[in-house]
Amino acid sequence: MNKRIKIILWSLLVILSISVAGYAFSYLSFTPDRGFPAQKPEALRTSVFWLLAFYTHISFGGIALLTGVFQFSEKLRKRMALHRTLGKIYLISILLGGVAGFILSLFAEGGIIAKVGFNLLAVTWLLTSWLAYSSIRNRDLEAHRKWMLRSYAACCAAISLRLILPFELAALHMDFTTAYQIVAWACWVPNMIVIEMYIRIQKQVQLA
Repeated sequence: MNKRIKIILWSLLVILSISVAGYAFSYLSFTPDRGFPAQKPEALRTSVFWLLAFYTHISFGGIALLTGVFQFSEKLRKRMALHRTLGKIYLISILLGGVAGFILSLFAEGGIIAKVGFNLLAVTWLLTSWLAYSSIRNRDLEAHRKWMLRSYAACCAAISLRLILPFELAALHMDFTTAYQIVAWACWVPNMIVIEMYIRIQKQVQLA
């Protein structure tokens, strides 16, 4: 891939990551009567368990988005101490945000279709991140790089969801339940397919 195109795509990803993380952090005013929590039944809005999962997910999910995107900077990766520190913050954030996301998926609107979609997203996020950590512990740098790419592709479901859902509702005029069932899968499955294609193309280029 052309270096200029890489810079443009990375810059766009930085902007989107900062925007979505900033949106997530805006909920830390802890006012469950607005935005996403306000759409939930009163039983959830007043549940300490659900609210703890929600605020944990958005807080550490936002941190993962921000720390993860800068790991793609070649200049930053050369500063090994900073790279490792951000990597640790990223993985800890995913552990907390992913487990909280798994819990939230059990209460997702849209029935079993949405619940399973978000449930598998949380599992994929946690699993790919664990494999990234495990591979670097085994000093397998190539496997670590690939699993981190997959991990961040799952992390970017937060971005995809906030692009797809408004389009479904505003442009396609879908009812919320149908739109949510679709986005529960569409926000992450295409991400994983694209990143897998990218990894395979890179491998073919290296072997050529």
